Amino acid sequence: MNGDLTQGPVMRSMLLFAVPMILGNLLQQCYNIADTLIVGQFLGKNALAAVGSSFTLMTFLTSILLGLCMGSGALFSIRFGQRDEAGLREAVCASFVLIAFAALLLSGAAFAGLDFLRRFLRVPAEVWGLMREYLSVIFCGIIATFLYNYFASLLRALGNSVVPLVFLAVSAVLNIALDLWFVLGFERGVTGAAEATVIAQYISGIGIAVYAWFRCPQFRTGRCSIRWNCVREIAGFSILTCVQQSVMNLGILMVQGLVNSFGSTVMAAFAAAVKIDAFAYMPVQDFGNAFSTFIAQNYGAQKESRIRAGLKGAVGASMLFCAAVSALVCFFAHPLMVLFVGESETGIILEGVRYLRIEGMFYCGIGCLFLLYGLYRALGKPGMSVVLTAISLGIRVTLAYVLSAVPMIGVIGIWWSVPIGWAMADTVGILYYIFRKRHLLSWEN
Repeated sequence: MNGDLTQGPVMRSMLLFAVPMILGNLLQQCYNIADTLIVGQFLGKNALAAVGSSFTLMTFLTSILLGLCMGSGALFSIRFGQRDEAGLREAVCASFVLIAFAALLLSGAAFAGLDFLRRFLRVPAEVWGLMREYLSVIFCGIIATFLYNYFASLLRALGNSVVPLVFLAVSAVLNIALDLWFVLGFERGVTGAAEATVIAQYISGIGIAVYAWFRCPQFRTGRCSIRWNCVREIAGFSILTCVQQSVMNLGILMVQGLVNSFGSTVMAAFAAAVKIDAFAYMPVQDFGNAFSTFIAQNYGAQKESRIRAGLKGAVGASMLFCAAVSALVCFFAHPLMVLFVGESETGIILEGVRYLRIEGMFYCGIGCLFLLYGLYRALGKPGMSVVLTAISLGIRVTLAYVLSAVPMIGVIGIWWSVPIGWAMADTVGILYYIFRKRHLLSWEN
């Protein structure tokens, strides 16, 4: 089921590869959306605020592993495009050891730093007890997150985006069923919602690992020797991509702390709205990752014409999609918020609608940024993705704190800081490509 993206019609190849990734990660979003929706409707405002803040924290923690896996996946794609099977096997061995060790460290650090998180995130006392219950269970799923994302990155690097979708589909349906069973049937509250998510995560993580072991025999045959040069190359791709992902989510986490300082109503509004926001632009983020795999394989095969054609097609498709989603989110902001909270929670709904309409108008900005991240990662310049992330999040965090401190602006300043950050990073990324295009597409540097 592996696919060679260096052959065939450019846009057809890219879209056929991207669609399962998009569907898969939309299903992955269902993990926390199911928790948030069920908790918000049946357990109340404080429980919703606790689960929503936990989601932001877990996004940051798992982004570290996701970045390591995505960085390794870019190198896997280049090796696949070069038809270097021995080099690919060596890279797989080295990256697995590196990322597995990182996952164990991260899991231990998460449990050890649980009490510190309350102070860092400025969680109100009425919310912290529920949030601690939820996190104490959710942290058990960090290893499962590593397993799924590592083997999904490997299979996608080989052009197989269907199998990761299958495992996510099964676990997402299971997660929703267990959520209802544990929260409503067993009345286990936020702990039951967390238990449902962790069980579903292990189903997908172990399942895809077993599949890869049996269906990719080339990675378990022959001696797996690891050279220092390979480790250094893996580290270069993986660590920089990890920095890019974690910096992005650290900035969001810092904004979460600022949001929490405005009280439980704003916390609950942000918790619901950010799920809708993430669900809306998740397809274009996954399209950016699929685009990155396409570019990386063709960069490895030294097919410049396909890289240029793929870039033009991806920009057009991404902007068209973002424009359509922007219109839908802005128009349906109110009914979308009501999915998460009852009509009686007018303060939460009003703030959530305001957030969605501000962010929703500018999804083309984040769509462009995801393409730039994928492009520079695929061309062996992951450091540039870090720079763009630092610009986007640096501006976002700075403006959020500055604007929200102005009495006449308040919390709305946090919402406006996001699209401004996207726009500045897009400008830098596009100008860098225009002026460095010849160098970026050279195989002699």
